[in-house]
Amino acid sequence: MKQKLCDLSATALDKLPAKMADKSGIGVHYIDAYIKPMNATLPDGTSVKCKRRGLKITLTAGAKKGEGLMRRLQVSADPIVMLDAALQEAAAAAGIALSIEEGAVFLEI
Repeated sequence: MKQKLCDLSATALDKLPAKMADKSGIGVHYIDAYIKPMNATLPDGTSVKCKRRGLKITLTAGAKKGEGLMRRLQVSADPIVMLDAALQEAAAAAGIALSIEEGAVFLEI
């Protein structure tokens, strides 16, 4: 059953490296602003946490946990594409379906 986790952060796009000083090469300010609203509780009571540590994105939903890496060389130098690939990798490792539709993040556990 697909459940809405959160709306996408409206301020995240303002933190892309083109608009804000970022020496990381992966757009850490954008990533942090994007994943912050993903730390929430689903309507069924399942706690969801998403955090970044260096190049690693960790997604936890209840007892399920998965990790994905920000791969600049293999995926893209664009932080938007890189983050989407890392989130999909983390979700797949956790056995969760993650989709981004109509400005919101949905999970299927």
